[in-house]
Amino acid sequence: MKDMNTLTDKLMIDELIRLSFAEDIGDGDHTTLSCIPADAQGRVQLIIKEAGVLAGVEIAQRIFHTFDKALKIDCFIKDGAEVKPGDIAFTVAGKVQSLLQTERLVLNVMQRMSGIATTTRRYVKRLEGTSTRVLDTRKTTPGMRMLEKEAVRIGGGVNHRIGLFDMILLKDNHVDFAGGIANAIQRAQQYMREKQKNLKIEIEVRNFDELQEALDTGGIDRIMLDNFNVEDTRKAVRMVDRRYELESSGGITFDTLRDYAETGVDFISVGALTHSVKSLDMSLKAY
Repeated sequence: MKDMNTLTDKLMIDELIRLSFAEDIGDGDHTTLSCIPADAQGRVQLIIKEAGVLAGVEIAQRIFHTFDKALKIDCFIKDGAEVKPGDIAFTVAGKVQSLLQTERLVLNVMQRMSGIATTTRRYVKRLEGTSTRVLDTRKTTPGMRMLEKEAVRIGGGVNHRIGLFDMILLKDNHVDFAGGIANAIQRAQQYMREKQKNLKIEIEVRNFDELQEALDTGGIDRIMLDNFNVEDTRKAVRMVDRRYELESSGGITFDTLRDYAETGVDFISVGALTHSVKSLDMSLKAY
């Protein structure tokens, strides 16, 4: 991923922040507006309550400053750092009304991102000593994909494609509807020539016959081995013989992760990095 620095990425995140405030605040935070004077000043600190990997600090700053540019933020811990209960990640000072109206969005984003980064770091450490890298998937929360994939990157994982637009990934349904492996690959190649696109092509295979057909057809960049067991994966690695990148996917658990890595595959994709993680516990408290 590009560290969320492209114009498109920034616009998408800005829109996410805008929609999130609209969802939460509506026509006004009547609780805060009813009991806190408009000129009241205060401070809050982000307190870590659970060990893990911190993620979302940069996004939190954008959220605060989108709502109120006058808020003063002092950061003590950066994205990607391992944290423990009692750590103070940052403090924020300014209008109390602003602090209260940004609190929940900041916590929702940071807790979710930190949970993803923590889970990813655990998988990355499991692969230490191998050349295999862990990939995320498109199994993300609608609207939150850019942030969740950034959290994977912060945790040490590798982003697969961001969406349907930045890579051609011919999965089982594409293959079946296209009439087979060769047809799917050749149509993708023709499409790129006609549209003058320069995208990587990955093909998913479900068995050794499909793998051989992909190798015979060629003109691809990566092969995804779908639901191959460890021994079959080892055989597939020998068949491909480094002609193309290899990715293992499907049915791989944390316990079997290293077994797959030791077969020599380049990547292992893990939907669990984003689709079922537990948020990291933290709070934003006045002090």
